[in-house]
This record gives sequence, C-alpha cells and structure tokens, in this order.
Amino acid sequence: MMKPPSRAVLSADVCRRLTHRVTAAVVVFSALGGPLKAQEKFAGPIVVFNAGSLAKPFSDLLQAFKARYPAVVPAQENSGSVEAARKLTELGKIPDVLGVADYGVIAKLLIPKYAGWYATFARNAMVLIYTDQSTGAREINKQNWWQVLLRPGVRAGHSDPALDPNGYRTLMVFQLAEKFYRQPGLADRLNRAIPARYIRPKEADLTALVQAGELDYSWSYLSIARTAGLRHLDLPPEINLSDPKLADWYAQALVRIPRTGGQDSLEVRGEPIVYALTIPREAPHPETAAGFVRFALSHEGRSILEAAGFTLLPRPLLAGPEKPSTSLF
Repeated sequence: MMKPPSRAVLSADVCRRLTHRVTAAVVVFSALGGPLKAQEKFAGPIVVFNAGSLAKPFSDLLQAFKARYPAVVPAQENSGSVEAARKLTELGKIPDVLGVADYGVIAKLLIPKYAGWYATFARNAMVLIYTDQSTGAREINKQNWWQVLLRPGVRAGHSDPALDPNGYRTLMVFQLAEKFYRQPGLADRLNRAIPARYIRPKEADLTALVQAGELDYSWSYLSIARTAGLRHLDLPPEINLSDPKLADWYAQALVRIPRTGGQDSLEVRGEPIVYALTIPREAPHPETAAGFVRFALSHEGRSILEAAGFTLLPRPLLAGPEKPSTSLF
C-alpha cells in the first residue's frame, strides 16, 4: 500500500488554501456566533437554494428561524450545488441565501458578478452507504471496498459530476484510491462499473434507492449517512477528502466538469470538503437574508448543523473580494 506524504511535511499554507485559495483577503467573522439583536424584526419571504446534503439542516434552520420570527415565510429549493449556482447564472433565479457543499462553487462560478463574499462553516467526509441486504455487506471494509464494487452484479451509484460536488468528489475518491492502494487503472475501472442509470442529479436522490434495495451502494456524505440511519463505510482519510492536513495529497486528484453554453470545462482539483453560504448581490430580501445567515451561524444555528452530522469549523470564516455590508453583520 502506498503511503501518502508525511503529514509533518505538508505545506504550511494548507489551512489557508482550505478556504481561501481563490481570494487574497480572509476575515474571521468576529460578529458571527452572537445572538440576534432583540430589536430585529423580520417578516415576509425568504428564499433559500441549497445543496442536497444541506436539505435537512437548512429546513431545520428555516423552521427555527420562523419560530423566532413568525411573520417570515420561508421557501427552500434543494439541488446539487453546481445546479443551484446555474439557477443564478443561466436562469436568472436569485435566492436570498445560497448554501453549497463546495465553497469553490461560489468562488469560481459566482464571484464577482453574482456574489462578493462567502462564509465557510462546516466540513464533511465522503462515505459509501449501504444496507444489510447489499451484496457484500458482511465483508466490505476499508481495504477491499473497491474489489466489492467491481464484482459482477454489484449495483453502485453516484451523483452527476456536472451538477453536484459529491459527483466530482466521487471521481476524486477513485483517483486517490488508485494511488493509495497502488492499483494502476483502478479509477477508470471503478468509473466504468457505474452505468449512467445509476447517476442522479444529487447524492441525496440515491439514498432512497439504497434504502429501497434498488442499489447496493451509493457514494454520499457522512452527514447524510448519520441522519438517514444507514450503514456506511468510513474510508481512510487519504481518500475521504475530510482532513485539512492532507490537502496536498488530495490535490493530486483532478476532475473536469462540462459547462453549458459552449464554455470551456471547469477544472476542479481535490481538496478537503468545506461548505459555504452567501447572500447574492441581487437577493430580493437582503435584510431577512442577513438575519437568517446570522442565525444559521450563531450558537443555536451551529448546534442544528452539528446535530445533522456535520463537522463544524472552529469558527465561520469570511472570504471573497468584498466584505458584507455593515448592515449585514
């Protein structure tokens, strides 16, 4: 088995690269985590677009926000993060808040035209979910999972890399596994073993297929596995994209995802999983959006995220070429 570079010799700027690769200015959210001001009153609509893996925690956050401000009318749209960004860039649909499973979706697709900043707030890990009825369930482990997936008749799926970060992260897992287990050609073999009919728009769509027995295995996030109560395989940190200290190792993986409108493909390099949110420039209800963001990143909001299985950053971080307006924080 190939050993990755020693963690002790990884570059000193790994943590900086984790959330700030695209921008030069990084500011700690000094105002986040505190209680909302008692005099604040919010009413009317708030529209949130979010990654599929944020569907439940953001629903819980919106419900808690409405409980505090009953006049608020929340609306939520769940999709893959890339698809959510394209709603802004291609369809002209602008939400009040956008939450994504990869901060790079905002940094690369929305800044500077559609957003000026983003806040990172949580980490996650890639896992393989399954049930007791899945083929090979009794024997699959960290060393042989790739052999189980390559067996004839085993049905595995992942989300669409063009629409969802979990999809392109699955391909990164395949590439890293090839290097980690010293199996030349493994990434291509694993990719070819998953037919198009088992590729869906977002990873959350596949969970129901596993639960129904229509799939044996699906690539997902640890947070989803925990909240869905499904069995899951914890992968080595060198593969699961969870460890900031392994950023240089993860960067060996590279995926190109197609872009619409004849644009060049978007190059995405492997790095630790980091979630982010933003308020788009043209958000229709910016004050309510600001209140929701403050709540989501407050102690109460972070508790909701943690209960949903996420690993929280020690404190939220703000990145981007601009700071939020002073009325925001």
